[in-house]
Amino acid sequence: MEITKKIEELKDEMVDSLKRFISINSVNPAFGGPGEKEKADWLEELLRKMGYSVQRYDTKDQNGIWRSNLLATIPGKDKSKTLWIVTHIDTVPPGDLSLWKTDPFTPVVKDDRVYGRGAEDNGGSMVASIYAGKALMELGVVPEYNFGLALVADEEAGSRYGIQCLIEKGVFRPDDMFLVPDAGNERGDFIEIAEKSILWFKVTVNGKQGHASRPRTTENALRKGAQIITELDETLHRKYSEKDELFDEPLSTFEPTRSEKTVDNVNTVPGRFVFYFDCRVLPRYDLDDVLSTVESILDGRGAELEVVVKQPAPDPTPVDSELVVKLSSILRSLRGLEARAGGIGGGTCAVFFRKKGWPAVVWSTIEETAHQPNEYRRISHMVEDAKIFALLGVER
Repeated sequence: MEITKKIEELKDEMVDSLKRFISINSVNPAFGGPGEKEKADWLEELLRKMGYSVQRYDTKDQNGIWRSNLLATIPGKDKSKTLWIVTHIDTVPPGDLSLWKTDPFTPVVKDDRVYGRGAEDNGGSMVASIYAGKALMELGVVPEYNFGLALVADEEAGSRYGIQCLIEKGVFRPDDMFLVPDAGNERGDFIEIAEKSILWFKVTVNGKQGHASRPRTTENALRKGAQIITELDETLHRKYSEKDELFDEPLSTFEPTRSEKTVDNVNTVPGRFVFYFDCRVLPRYDLDDVLSTVESILDGRGAELEVVVKQPAPDPTPVDSELVVKLSSILRSLRGLEARAGGIGGGTCAVFFRKKGWPAVVWSTIEETAHQPNEYRRISHMVEDAKIFALLGVER
């Protein structure tokens, strides 16, 4: 009760910190943004002022942009093991600004919500984890194990400069526990233990540019691409149509998501058209087989395939693993919830721990506004999740 009361007292500070998080643009450079460095500078200062021990790992990406990761810890009674809460600093772009009611980088507080890009994905959970640790420190409570925060880069574009980089540096240990609050539901009774395989691919369709009034002298790459997109969509959904009820979206999904600019003027037929697919594939299917299907559709049509992300799903986290049991127990005692375990289509940092054979859990209380216009995080959910994070730190 003392811990939960303390976190409630920190509510206004948490809201202020989430507003600050939103106001610093950290859109992933893969999508044309500035990256994480400025936001990491602010977070490092915040964490040090609170009393965390902080380590920083910066690395330059292929374009020379600094990508920043922070590890912040509180020593526990048992220093051989750490409970890590893993959140990400980068965000996706705001998208079509006309769909936003407010500026995506100017936070707005209204009706128990903080609006802005990154509010839910992943700022709210990051702030909750930071203030969970602050509550423990201010109360003089020593956690059972080291209480660790991993604030990482590049999650939105494959984690090469984020969690993968940290794992390669050996900063985590096999006996550590990993909680990734980057998915969930509104009730907070869903514990994610599995993720689908992820495949992103790019197709370049080649044609012949020319005047739109003389189509016989051209080969319209946009028309060819539209036909290919339709065929890919229908074929992939038909061929890989089995269900797995472990996942909250039980089917594999194949979504055309992005196309690149063709020509500037209306009266020119484009000679090149580029589009992308985001595929979230049930683990029972081999991604190489999916790619072979795509290649068979493209064969002989003047189109080139490029794999952007290929991430096969690792084995799920066991439902009887230590962190699943602890989290389920706290949800039952604090919220009266009987949590269920399952899988999702979204990709999180948890997959990289599972690939190492280290059990990882994804959980938070959210309303699933990530990547949408008018993204928000409910303040009451953020505060209540901070209580869960703090109690996990003291759970034996």
